[in-house]
Amino acid sequence: MRIMGLDVGTKTVGIAISDGLGWTAQGIETIKINEEEGLFGLERIEELTKEYEVHEFVVGYPKNMNNTIGPRGQASEQYAESLREKFGFPVVLWDERLTTMAAERVLIEADVSRKKRKSVIDKMAAVMILQGYLDSKKI
Repeated sequence: MRIMGLDVGTKTVGIAISDGLGWTAQGIETIKINEEEGLFGLERIEELTKEYEVHEFVVGYPKNMNNTIGPRGQASEQYAESLREKFGFPVVLWDERLTTMAAERVLIEADVSRKKRKSVIDKMAAVMILQGYLDSKKI
């Protein structure tokens, strides 16, 4: 059984999956969503959940630097609740402060073009969110 990490935005959701032992996170894909129209990509997440035998979700939780919860944090809470309702699996909200910036920095250092960075940044952030969670479980 594996764990799925999600970096939820207003237009995309980056997806990462743990290996079978729960040691490492791998980026799978970025799915398009439309928050305004209520299209959250749950059908594709369901397909991936079955394909990878997922039993738990880790959703990035974008807190403000002062630890308060803003509109994006509230949106992540709602997304997590949608996952709980649809799948019945445990859902962990994981502090994701600065993960997108860290992912961007890694991609820049790897000399990835701006166009290519845009297409993989959410998937990379999902990897960082999930890997942080997996690492915390090893302590």
